[in-house]
Amino acid sequence: MPVRTRALAVFVIVMNLALAACSKPAPAGGATAPGVRVTEVDLGRSLNADKTIGDNTDSFRPADTIYASVVTEGSASNATLKARWTYQDGQTVDESVRTIAPAGKATTEFHISKPDGFPTGKYKVEVSLDGATAGTKDFEVK
Repeated sequence: MPVRTRALAVFVIVMNLALAACSKPAPAGGATAPGVRVTEVDLGRSLNADKTIGDNTDSFRPADTIYASVVTEGSASNATLKARWTYQDGQTVDESVRTIAPAGKATTEFHISKPDGFPTGKYKVEVSLDGATAGTKDFEVK
């Protein structure tokens, strides 16, 4: 092997080792805001003053407003919660994002409503924290 080729190969190996030593490992369980995790996702027709669900249910009427209450624990100066609501065929019904800066236990509210009523069927809300799925809830409109 010519000296120039050997030197290039050694350089590439050394650079790859240096990059690997400098990179941070991915957090276990998906990417999340350091120190923050979703501990609970509840659904219902009403909210309490503290943004928790007033009447937990997974069965709704077409004209209901459907609330999701997401409880997080931990602290972060900036984290992103997203709720993606889907119908049984995979169609996205709604998607909304909340930027949070929790310091301890915190509750964040999401909701959907449709003035002319939701079609009957099965639905799901998927909650993600900084892009990683943190919880899902299945529900039905009857």
